Formats: sequence, C-alpha cells, structure tokens
Amino acid sequence: MTNPLPFPLPDAEAQCLALADLIRPSLTPDTALVGIFSGGAWIAERLAKMFNLPDETGMIDVSFYRDDFAEKGLHTQIRPTRMPFDVNGRRLILVDDVLYTGRTTRAALNELFDYGRPSAVELAVLADRGCRELPIAPTYCVWNLQLPDHSTGLNLCLDEGQCLFWEVVSHA
Repeated sequence: MTNPLPFPLPDAEAQCLALADLIRPSLTPDTALVGIFSGGAWIAERLAKMFNLPDETGMIDVSFYRDDFAEKGLHTQIRPTRMPFDVNGRRLILVDDVLYTGRTTRAALNELFDYGRPSAVELAVLADRGCRELPIAPTYCVWNLQLPDHSTGLNLCLDEGQCLFWEVVSHA
C-alpha cells in the first residue's frame, strides 16, 4: 500500500527500540508490562524481551469495556485478557501502538482495576495522534503526528516475518 501522507512513515521496529530507551531508566524491580491487543501486545512482548523482565507480559482486550460497545457491537477478534501476575501494588506500564481519543486507554484502565489496585500506571505508545476526547497523555511516546482528518487512520501491522510496520488506512 502506498503512503498517502505528505511525510514518510517511520520504521516501527526502530520506534520500539527508541521506546525501550525511553522506558529503561525508570524500570524498577516491581515494574510489569501490560499490552493492549493487538498492536500494544506486540510492542509489550518486544519490550519485555529487551528488558528481560521476570514476569510474563499482561495482555488486555478492552472490547467489553469500550464506551461505544452498544453502538459498534462486539469486535470479531476478541482475545482473552491475561494478567499472569498480581496487579495489587505493582507499577504497571500500559502499552499501546497509537493514542488517539484516549477512549481505548480509559477502557484498559477500567479493566486493569478489575484485577486490583496498582501502585502506578504509566502509558507507553509508539504514536500520539492528538485529538484527545479524554484527559489522557502518554508517559512515554516516540512519535507525535497529526493526520489530515478523522477519516484517516494509522494501524500497526505485523508481517509474516513478524516485523512491525505502519499502514495508513482510510475510513470512508
């Protein structure tokens, strides 16, 4: 697919390395990663390997926690949330690919608190599109961008070789 934007899309794998560099200085022994399906889960798994964290990475599917669930219905690719560690008192880094309105992050926070009360939750994203509808901001971010309009989206994709890449999509 060709890039319709007036700027080149960055290398998503290089962005993961840059995100790791931003996070690494603040890691503590009780830090755990939680990825939001699907792009955030891919990134969280990569970060966990880079950091050699002792706990498995948590994975969260916010489908049932979205505030537009009644309008849009259930997504066809529901994945089970997996929290392989005790959330209570833990410092968590919630990982997603793109931060846009903040509604997915809000849904993820609601679900996280169903598992317990973490001592802190930070947000790490590869891309921040702006256009927030809720007062949510990333703690760690490597790419701030503005897309032309609300009909243009940005997806993190995984190719057959398991490499991450960006794709611009139109929602006409």
